[in-house]
Amino acid sequence: MNEKIKENMGRKNCYLASFACKDEDAYRFNSIVDDDFRTPFFRDIDRIIYSLSYTRYMDKTQVFSFNDNDNISKRMTHVQMVSKIARTIGRALRLNEDLIEAAALGHDLGHVPFGHTGEAILNDISLRVGEGYFNHNIQSVRTLMNVENNGYGSNVTLQVLDAIMCHNGELELKEYRPKWKKTKEEFLNDYEMSYKDQSVIKSFVPMTLEGCVVRISDIIAYIGRDIEDAIRMGIIKEDEVPVQISSVLGVTNSEIINNIIIDLVNNSLDKDYLKLSDDVFEALKALKKFNYEHIYNKANSKEMLELYNDCFDKVFNKYLEDLNNENKESNIYKIFLDGMNQEYLNNTSNARKVIDYIAGMTDDFILKEYKNNCVN
Repeated sequence: MNEKIKENMGRKNCYLASFACKDEDAYRFNSIVDDDFRTPFFRDIDRIIYSLSYTRYMDKTQVFSFNDNDNISKRMTHVQMVSKIARTIGRALRLNEDLIEAAALGHDLGHVPFGHTGEAILNDISLRVGEGYFNHNIQSVRTLMNVENNGYGSNVTLQVLDAIMCHNGELELKEYRPKWKKTKEEFLNDYEMSYKDQSVIKSFVPMTLEGCVVRISDIIAYIGRDIEDAIRMGIIKEDEVPVQISSVLGVTNSEIINNIIIDLVNNSLDKDYLKLSDDVFEALKALKKFNYEHIYNKANSKEMLELYNDCFDKVFNKYLEDLNNENKESNIYKIFLDGMNQEYLNNTSNARKVIDYIAGMTDDFILKEYKNNCVN
């Protein structure tokens, strides 16, 4: 491989801030020995966007399901917005944009059909069958480590996996400080504990500043866009956003994104942590509370929630029964398990196989499985 090409690809490392994650610090659980001029995190971007899980973003709910408005956000739109916002912040602060982009694009790979509503239902099922708590960020990591590529995983770097695991966009902070000396053993312990302890996931802290950027960018990406989607859906009106919020952040998605990014960058420049001003942080918290009260809690009707619960329960029970009875004509064999490596097949419980299968489904696909195989 021409060394000049490798030098060109890695030249950005010369301009990174001292506390940015350098390409030379990238760690993989399975080393790569083939010659490649791509830098480690740049390669991770490719591994994620070419994955089957990434392709399925296009038909997964962000907030609103069953709507005919093509302008309403899907999961694919959201992850692209997170990536763009995070890379903007990363470039302004001289951080590693490749690490940021890989984590941003991969952070929701484990999200289930019908968004957080589907996630809550699958969590209940997982607990009921003894598989522990289900969280989409943990499933995103599991997908990249144990499910993609026929069970071999995608072998992305520890730093990207950690940023994905710690991206919890439901927990806003005024300051984001990395856990600088986190080890691979600590990462794996956190990952395993998340299945056993419901509270541990709220204590996760990224090992890199880039991971912190992705975490706050997740909030920035959805907080304003969800308002615009709700206005398009007729759920709220623009003038319903309280003035104490709009006077600080604005009311349109572009205003909210711009004002939060500018505040964050101005307060974080040349620091080894991220920080929001008091005014912006309080407005962000208030806006999130407003969204929950006026948007998220009203996004699904009672009838829709009943459908989702029945759909998940019956699809899960159907495929668990098929596995227990070794019904090789079932779609879980033909679509999901066919070609999986022996390590996955031998070391994964039947219940976990079904959870992996359902978590990877799109909205349309789980409904089709439900209607074709579970409704009399």
